[in-house]
Amino acid sequence: MSILAAIALAEAVGPIIVEVGNVRSNRGKVIVDICPQSRFLDDGCAYHAEAPAKAGVTIVTVPNVPAGEFAAQAFHDENGNGEIDRGLFGIPKEGVGFSRNAPIRLSPPKWRDAVFVHHAQSGTIRFDLRYFMGARGPAAKKQ
Repeated sequence: MSILAAIALAEAVGPIIVEVGNVRSNRGKVIVDICPQSRFLDDGCAYHAEAPAKAGVTIVTVPNVPAGEFAAQAFHDENGNGEIDRGLFGIPKEGVGFSRNAPIRLSPPKWRDAVFVHHAQSGTIRFDLRYFMGARGPAAKKQ
């Protein structure tokens, strides 16, 4: 590979379109972070985006993500304060979710369960939020 090709590959970036399912209401916004392993489960990953919440599925596009291994973490910021509100024992009051629907079992998910490879081309991932308090998902439509 030529040096120019290697530089172009190293600088290649592309958006990640994240389809966040099981959003329980239209209130607030859905916030998504795309994180390398060193920042997984931290606040403020370098690749971040948000969109107004839409009950059911909210689509959030995270721009300019370089090629590499990442995990996505999202939450439904229903009250718009920019953080995950927590209850007793740190249990989230707002919906949270992770790429590949990584399981949450009495602790946050493991990197290996959430990791995916991004090839610096536009790509789409999908996962669902989980709510531990209140309604578990979108309200049923009235017939």
